Amino acid sequence: MKNKNIEIYTDGSSLGNPGPGGWGVVIISNEKPNHEFIELGGGEKDTTNNRMELQAVIEAVRYINENCKESIVTINADSAYVLGGVTNWVFGWEKNGWKTSKKEPVLNQDLWKELISLVRNFDGEIIWKKVKGHSGVEYNEKADEIATSYAAKQK
Repeated sequence: MKNKNIEIYTDGSSLGNPGPGGWGVVIISNEKPNHEFIELGGGEKDTTNNRMELQAVIEAVRYINENCKESIVTINADSAYVLGGVTNWVFGWEKNGWKTSKKEPVLNQDLWKELISLVRNFDGEIIWKKVKGHSGVEYNEKADEIATSYAAKQK
């Protein structure tokens, strides 16, 4: 996908927290006349919902780094945890040696570091948007379906 207008929806799922989990990504190229759709997904046997939410975004950003250089990409996520971390909290965590404001180690630090590295190495622009989960947003629902199906396969 080499274009300037890409929309991505991500979601994570965990059946139990921790428990079997899955992540899902829907990538839409909005260049006319052809719309291209790509679906990505995966899972882990013993994980948490937050880790799967992060993994979905990591895989989305990895994909755009490899296939959509110099594009304008909108990443839609229903996770306040992911969006708050990537757009705000990470700066404080880095400054404080990956400690929270309560001086405790940041959870999921391995995934946060991977995500931030991928984001900083992207040659285009990423716009972060919050979508309401389980509210009928078509591609968010599809990302959830992918994530949930991978979680179920891990049981």
